[in-house]
Parts: sequence; C-alpha cells; structure tokens
Amino acid sequence: MSAPVPLAILGGSGYVAGELLRLLAAHGGFAPRAVVSASRAGEPVAAAFPHLAGAWPELCFAPAAALAGLFAEAPRAALVSAAPHGASAPAVAAALAAAAAARCALEVADLSADFRFADPAAWTAVYGQAHPAPELLPTFARGVPEHLGTSAFSRFAHPGCFATAVLLPLVPLVGSGRIAPEVAVTAITGSTGSGRAPSAATHHPERRSTVVAYAPLAHRHEPEIVAFVREATGVEVDLAFVPQSGPHARGIYATLHARLARPGSAEEIAAELAAFYAASPFVTAAVAPPRLVDVAGSNRAALGVAVRGDRVALFSALDNLAKGAAGGGLQWLNRRFGFPESAGLSAPGPGWL
Repeated sequence: MSAPVPLAILGGSGYVAGELLRLLAAHGGFAPRAVVSASRAGEPVAAAFPHLAGAWPELCFAPAAALAGLFAEAPRAALVSAAPHGASAPAVAAALAAAAAARCALEVADLSADFRFADPAAWTAVYGQAHPAPELLPTFARGVPEHLGTSAFSRFAHPGCFATAVLLPLVPLVGSGRIAPEVAVTAITGSTGSGRAPSAATHHPERRSTVVAYAPLAHRHEPEIVAFVREATGVEVDLAFVPQSGPHARGIYATLHARLARPGSAEEIAAELAAFYAASPFVTAAVAPPRLVDVAGSNRAALGVAVRGDRVALFSALDNLAKGAAGGGLQWLNRRFGFPESAGLSAPGPGWL
C-alpha cells in the first residue's frame, strides 16, 4: 500500500476545515500534515474541534511557515484552502511559490471565493478590492465536480454552498434548453454558513425559531452563480436570488422558479436530471421535494421537481459544509489523485440533527 498523500489546509480553525478533517478521518488516502491557523498555531486541533479528538488526537495547528518543510519532503501534495475571501488568494500564491521552490507538485482545491471568477475585474466589482493574485486566475478550473468532468487542471475553485445548491438543478436544464434563462431563487441556510466568528445575526438566541432574508437581490453569490452557469453552458441567466437565514445549524434548501421553454411533466424533468447525474454517486433527482434532514451531514444532494402548465419549481437540498464546501473539494482531489470519487464521502448523514 502506498503512503498517504500529504495534505495541507489553510484557514484550519474554521468550520469548513473542521468538516474536511472529519471527512479525511474516513479516507485513509490523505494525511493532514499542516493544518494552518495563524491565531491557534501550536494548539491541538481537538481544542477547536472537540468532536475530532478521537480521530486526530495528536494533530496540532501549524503556522504557514510549516508548509515549506512539508513540500520539501513530498514530490506531490494536496492543498485545500478554507481561508476567507481576500485572504485565500495570497496564501495560496505563497504556498504555490514554496512548493515550486521545493519541486513539489501541488494540487489545490480552493473553497473560498477568490478564484471563482475568471476575470479579476468581475471579482473586484463584487468584493470591492483589487484581486490579490490575478495572475493565478487562468490556472484554475471552476465549477462543481459533476459539471467539470475530467479536468487537466491541477487547481480547482469550488462554488460556494449556495451556488452549489442552485447550480445542480439549474445547469442541466438551462444547458438543455428545457427552462427559460430567467430564474428566481429563494434559499435558506444554516448558521454554520456564517462561519465560526459569532455575530448578532448568527448568535443562537437571535437566530433560533425564526427565518429572515438578508441581502435580497444583492447577495455576492448572485453574480457568482451567473458566471458559473455561463461557463458551464454558455447561457446568460437572469437570476433573482434571495438568501435566508434559518434556525438550523447545517444544510441549505433552495427553491428555484422558472418557466419551461419546452413542455414537460415533472416526471420527465426529474428523469432528465437523473439521467444527467447518472454517473454521479452523490446527486439524485425525483419528483417529490427533498427533505433537508435526509442529506444533512452527508455529501449527497437531493433534487425535486414540480410543474404546473409552463411553470416549474425545482428543489435542491444539500449540506453546506460537506457537498457545498469540504466534500466538494475532496471529490475533486479524489479525482486528481486517482482515488474513487466517493472515498471518504460515502457515509450517510445521521438522519436526526
């Protein structure tokens, strides 16, 4: 048996990094050698993630300087960035430079927003600052693994969790011309999507037992989704996106409204989606709307369909930390390193949360 692939994680103390470490505990093919956290370097990983104490009892957070030593010992390695937008790109650039100096072939899965646009001006328009590493943008492939197929790229920009939930039902049906490219989306997310740092909006007494929309028709993920659809299908979508905060911890439930460009029943459209994802181990489609609890905690995404006349409602449920972030990134790394795509990702969700 060959030795595990050394893996580094940027933004190591955040929820997405913790989810990745949970998934890696069931993988065996990757070994986390540097979980980078500037604020918690030297502390045990279990101090930030007590639920991982049994899986990684001796693993400690490391400073960014530890990456050079890792790359010097490995001819090939993996890097996952779960750092915040604006901070990820310079950290990834520094890691790539260190790997090049050590002659280490570094495969990168970036889970931040920093490489989701091919055009640096588009990123600047959304995030209000100059892109930190525009020279790297052409070196990244963009999209969910199910839409990219086999990629020659060694660097991958994963869509955000909201975007993943919307893209899974949208791309196949826009690409086939089944629905008109004018779509309204309402999507509700759990509190883990807001990250570890608490705020008034994510504090549990403020969030429990309520639902509230935020940044309606003005959220930064809206232009990202439009760009991903354009890149995957060549179609420009007129998207109206309204995100909502829900009282649960994990999971996204998205409802998409559109008009049929070609007539079809709910059964026919569900079959079209199922055929599109027939080779995917993680995406299922049915007529019945999915339930969030059935996919939360897993890497699965469940799609549903309803039709009345020329109107169609599409439903998408997935876990924001798994399929929407860490799990999607691990899917891509599995492909790049020759592991089965479902390695570390086949465990079902708990069913009760």
